[in-house]
Amino acid sequence: MSTFGGLTRASTALWAAQRGLDVTGQNISNVNTDGYSRQRVEQQSINGSTVPAIHSVSDGIGSGVDSHTVIRIRDAFLEARGRLETATTARLTVESSAYTQVEQAFREPGSTGIQSMLAEVWSGFSDVANNPTEKNLAARSQVIERLNTLTAGIRTTASSLDKQWDDTHASLEALVADVNATAVSIADLNQKIKLGNLSGTPVNELSDRRDSLVLKLSEQIGASASAGDDGVMNVSVGGTSLVTGNSAIAVRLAGGTSVGAVASDPPRLLTVPGGSTLQVGGTAEGQLAVMGTIVPGYRASLDSLASNLAATLNAQHAQGLDLDGNAGDPLIGPSSGTTVTAANISVTMTDPRGIAAAGPAPSGVFTANGNNADAMYRLSLAPTGVDATYREMIVGLGVKSGVAERDLEVQTVVRNQVDAARESVSGVNLDEEMTNMMSYQHAYSAAARLVTAIDEALNTLINGMGVVGR
Repeated sequence: MSTFGGLTRASTALWAAQRGLDVTGQNISNVNTDGYSRQRVEQQSINGSTVPAIHSVSDGIGSGVDSHTVIRIRDAFLEARGRLETATTARLTVESSAYTQVEQAFREPGSTGIQSMLAEVWSGFSDVANNPTEKNLAARSQVIERLNTLTAGIRTTASSLDKQWDDTHASLEALVADVNATAVSIADLNQKIKLGNLSGTPVNELSDRRDSLVLKLSEQIGASASAGDDGVMNVSVGGTSLVTGNSAIAVRLAGGTSVGAVASDPPRLLTVPGGSTLQVGGTAEGQLAVMGTIVPGYRASLDSLASNLAATLNAQHAQGLDLDGNAGDPLIGPSSGTTVTAANISVTMTDPRGIAAAGPAPSGVFTANGNNADAMYRLSLAPTGVDATYREMIVGLGVKSGVAERDLEVQTVVRNQVDAARESVSGVNLDEEMTNMMSYQHAYSAAARLVTAIDEALNTLINGMGVVGR
């Protein structure tokens, strides 16, 4: 190989140094860009001529450096782990928030909670038992007012739970629409990346954008990804393919549209077309749990509380006599024949004289005693009564809420550790880029000096041959 081969080596060295500086500049300019993966120039030595010929003999040194390939620095294992931990964190976040909202709906502990209202009602019956005579209707009126407050509080809690369910349903519908749009975007990027790889055009930025969308899907519905041919990434959810190459299927929300319809028609996500049920994760899994078990469970417990409260109070009240000597009418309704629920519970007694505070006298003759009012107060002490059942439910709610909060705290730490590991691999480190920049700068200067040296050598050679020729 002639001396002119040195110019080829020098030119590739100049190009490699320039390429490295360009890539370093791209990394530095995107140091704060979310989802950007740092890039690196892949440099490979170019072999010399390997074809023997009479006038073409390799000098055994090589032909310079190839620096055309620019790769993204990513760790496939950490990316997959990041998607998994992100989905788990999203699910726990939704569930923890849901339990917090349920606690707020019950308002326990506090003066506006149902437990406090129940205590006020029982205290009111105790006051009537101590003042059962006709002259003191204030205690009886107070019982009716406290019952009104209690039933209104139960209805308010039921309304809050219903609204939480409706809000979650609306949020999940919006999430499904976003998932469908994201899946279409990933399929479109797959097509562009495939064409770019086949034509040799850069696709690193497109790949970064696609990875960000896949991570978003992981957070929303627990998606996982696998690499395909020509840079394509296939996305699946619970074993069902959502994006394959440049095609994507849609998802829709099915199930009842109210908290009362969940038992017979539970909420779920289905594929379109096909109609198969998706085993989702992430935010969607948490929201389906809220709509399918968490809120309906406490809503059913509240309905049971309202029904038991009405049955217990009405049954005991019927055993007493009011101020006119009549058997006690129902205190809590609605009207007979209608099932009492937390949404419709109300006080049917309006006349204070109708409070059946008196119990039957031993002689069978009516007396204005407070025996039955005292018996109604003692309902609060029953080990399996309304109070005990309600306290057990609230304690259970507090335990579940605390566990969900602690699980979220632990999971957040795990996710942050995985994110930090991912960032250490694919994130831009300014100190490292500054070192690379200086390295490429010196390499460029050395390559330029090499060109000058070869030029001087060739000039000496050519001029020397001219002198010899004369």
